[in-house]
Amino acid sequence: MNVLSFENVGMTFPDGTEAIRDVSFDLAPNEFVAIVGPSGCGKSTILRIAAGLLQQTSGKVKVNRERLGYVFQDATLMEWRTVQGNVELLAELQGLDAQDRKRRAAEAIELVGLSGFEGHYPKSLSGGMKMRVSLARTLTLKPPVFLFDEPFGAVDEITRERLNEETLKLFEREQFAGLFITHSISEAVFLSTRVHVMSARPGTLIATFDVPFGYPRNPDLRFEPGFRELSRDVSHALLEAHA
Repeated sequence: MNVLSFENVGMTFPDGTEAIRDVSFDLAPNEFVAIVGPSGCGKSTILRIAAGLLQQTSGKVKVNRERLGYVFQDATLMEWRTVQGNVELLAELQGLDAQDRKRRAAEAIELVGLSGFEGHYPKSLSGGMKMRVSLARTLTLKPPVFLFDEPFGAVDEITRERLNEETLKLFEREQFAGLFITHSISEAVFLSTRVHVMSARPGTLIATFDVPFGYPRNPDLRFEPGFRELSRDVSHALLEAHA
């Protein structure tokens, strides 16, 4: 049974801007799906609809939003809270008791490699560390579905690759279903089991590629011929759509 389903979904904003049109796809348990496309094509709109932050104007959406994980483009941390305090935030809002929050936060902080930084404030953290805090905060909810809205787009390439590898480890360990929005073809292919390509606005899905590589994935996969060929095919689909 799918954990998320879009059926002919469209979104037209009150000012008349048609963001997406006739978008259909499914997300199965323990599947990692990436969506790539140009800026302004409606990728983030899809995520906001999935999260219930926007109501589509046409089509049907099915998703269990009870424990939905959402990682934003920005880490969105509270500057006056420590790493520990930020990671506990969502569990606190869910009404978990202090002992349970502390336990879950400690587990999540260890998972993302930030043990020893519990007492640090966001201003003393690098961009990559801030995103790890954001991931850890969401992990405390143990979400069956994770929505990622271009979370690593603002960090340097080396940090981005490292965060990709750490995200895969979390995916393998926690076995959530992931929907990942990105501009990066390489990132999409490295992370996912399936890649959808979107057209320009109004965005719709114009091509789908199954990713044949199993998990766990070695970082050197990025240099293998099969990886380069698949990345090329995804790139060609994007270029043809916007020629």
